[in-house]
Amino acid sequence: MSRWQELTGGTSGSEYAERFAALARSGKDVHGEARFCAALVPPGARVLDAGCGTGRVAIRLAELGYDCVGTDLDASMLAVARAEAPELPWVRTDLAAFDPAALGLAADFDLVVAAGNVFPLLAPGTEATVVERLAAALKPGGLLVAGFGLDAAHLPVPPGLTLPQYDACCSAAGLALVERFASWDADAYDGGGYAVSVHRAAP
Repeated sequence: MSRWQELTGGTSGSEYAERFAALARSGKDVHGEARFCAALVPPGARVLDAGCGTGRVAIRLAELGYDCVGTDLDASMLAVARAEAPELPWVRTDLAAFDPAALGLAADFDLVVAAGNVFPLLAPGTEATVVERLAAALKPGGLLVAGFGLDAAHLPVPPGLTLPQYDACCSAAGLALVERFASWDADAYDGGGYAVSVHRAAP
């Protein structure tokens, strides 16, 4: 069982969506992840929102002209995504078993984004497998972007995955670190408790 399932019971979709809706109503910018991704690849690029949740990132990128697919294991989150954007493909699957061909998808994504603490909330011990699966879905030269917390202040669960461990998973999957930031606003990473990492597949 994933840490996310242990934390939420897989029933928090509506509550999660309302939290971000409230932030948006208060004037907060809730599209930092999409804006970050849009700066990396041009409109029309294929984007996989891995661990998409309620679809906030994929929906915004689709509005900006990107060809998006969202995947998540939490049915309650996907139900919200499908209600918000029924025209987009939403796929329910465990990222540790993600197989584009089996799902009728081409493994030629320009960018895979894992936002919202996806990696720290995976089932323990599956992190390397998930990186391998996501890397295999990239076209040559494609990008894997992941943002996640590294300490208790930035995580809803006890810290687990470290940046050296994540980088090692990426290296084993044939991905090279391109850049690392402290936020989705592309602030320089200074060793703090949150990091956004950009890794590239071999060309």
